[in-house]
Amino acid sequence: MRITAIRQAVAPLNSAISNAYIDFSKMTASVVAVVTDVKRDGKFVTGYGFNSNGRYAQAGLLRERFIPRLMEAAPAALVNDAGDNLDPHKVWATLMANEKPGGHGERSVAVGVLDMAVWDAVAKIENKPLYRVLGERYRGGAVDDKVFIYAAGGYYYPSKNLTALQDEMKKYLDLGYSVVKMKIGGASLAEDIKRIEAVIKIAGAGKNVAVDANGRFDLKTAIEYARALEPYGLFWYEEAGDPLDFQLQAELASHYKGPMATGENLFSTLDARNLIRHGGMRAERDWLQFDCALSYGLVEYLRTVEMLKANAWSPRRCIPHGGHQMSLNIAAGLGLGGNESYPDVFQPFGGFADETPVENGYVGLPQVPGVGFEAKAKLYAVMRSLA
Repeated sequence: MRITAIRQAVAPLNSAISNAYIDFSKMTASVVAVVTDVKRDGKFVTGYGFNSNGRYAQAGLLRERFIPRLMEAAPAALVNDAGDNLDPHKVWATLMANEKPGGHGERSVAVGVLDMAVWDAVAKIENKPLYRVLGERYRGGAVDDKVFIYAAGGYYYPSKNLTALQDEMKKYLDLGYSVVKMKIGGASLAEDIKRIEAVIKIAGAGKNVAVDANGRFDLKTAIEYARALEPYGLFWYEEAGDPLDFQLQAELASHYKGPMATGENLFSTLDARNLIRHGGMRAERDWLQFDCALSYGLVEYLRTVEMLKANAWSPRRCIPHGGHQMSLNIAAGLGLGGNESYPDVFQPFGGFADETPVENGYVGLPQVPGVGFEAKAKLYAVMRSLA
């Protein structure tokens, strides 16, 4: 078998929202289609991929480096020993040929987009949902039939008052979510505390609310927020400082007893290992948010999971960033602690299968071969336009 074509496009997110650091009004995403010569149900199998929100489309890197490497490779260099399916690990090695170590900022996104499409194709060729494939390959056949998810929102909208924030969070709870996440750091501490208290009033308890500073704070401000937040018993306090400032994260741990979360802006196994070594993260209470779509894909994520196990961390402490179906499959197949969800923003990329409701904070997965993009109509329409 072989890859016959790879197509890419840039799609706008068009979300008029902001967090403590950026607005998303001009944010874009790369979408790719990897077409194979394998037929299922009379059609050539095509795998699809895209990158998570927060990083822009990588059209140049895809066009100039990574897609040509795959298309120029000998077909035998990309397939399994039986020659009947793609081997994601061989594909990854081809993508990263002639790349120096380090420099994980943007190429990791381009590789992650293609890696997602390859895994989608692999599972489709096996005629199985991806999470089943992962469970069989890496977990002795075990899978989670449902996955914990939380609703991410609470952004800073123009002219959005406390009542509008409460209405948004009530909507998520009515949809079946048990935990909601909101942004902090884009206003004063006093104003953010009012916003947090307003959301807790709707959610019922601090344990049902997570907050995310998106790396905005210096150490002094991070500690000030920690002292103000701790009495509320929040679900977690996320990414207080710059994601690469491990010393800040470690110092913050000595000032905040509640759960903390970070990792969505770390884009390699080595960066993840440095966080575990130097960031003061506590394996019994804190959460790790590495996002495969931004960090070289699932092949690299598998290495990260093995690194975590070697350092006495359970995969159950991982709740990936991104809010998309790829991470949902990984969570179910590898036994992670859950997944993010964007019920209202970053459409059509955010969210899961159209006919799969959220129940008591958990969501199931469609029994569709591959990642399951075909079960999300608006997203699949974007992808189909490439194929």
